[in-house]
Amino acid sequence: MSEFEKMISGQDYLCLDLELRQLRERARAACAKYNAHPSAGNMKHIKRLFKSIGSCVLEPGFQCDYGVNIELGKNFYANFQCVFLDAAAIRIGDDVLLGPGVHIYTSDHPRDVEARRQGICFAKPVTIGNQVWIGGGAKILPGVRIGDGAIVGAGAVVRKDIAAHGVYY
Repeated sequence: MSEFEKMISGQDYLCLDLELRQLRERARAACAKYNAHPSAGNMKHIKRLFKSIGSCVLEPGFQCDYGVNIELGKNFYANFQCVFLDAAAIRIGDDVLLGPGVHIYTSDHPRDVEARRQGICFAKPVTIGNQVWIGGGAKILPGVRIGDGAIVGAGAVVRKDIAAHGVYY
């Protein structure tokens, strides 16, 4: 089983694997092309990466690890400088708004120093429901689920699930 297959199936994987580094380079190049000239025409570079994409606006500065694990619903908006580390699935519903500098992380590292030294990583999916608003600078950590209609305040570090219509600061 390849490290990519391990990664997307939720197993421990080696993040410095050559195939994974090449896939990250591909995503970085696509993001750079889009960010250099953000337009409907250049959105094709991003669309080629993503697993699925509804109608969306990505302001410049968008970055992702792979893109292949990102699913966006309709009427999605990401303000400037958003980052998606998508070693596992990132599923975002319809009518979601992200403030500037929102980061969504699925990647994590072992707490054991020797395992980290070996380059072992693991990933947990992040799911964001419909009509969610996430304020600028918020960080969404691996494995978090955010329910429909929830609000995440600017600068929040979300470590646990948020219920539908919940507010998290």
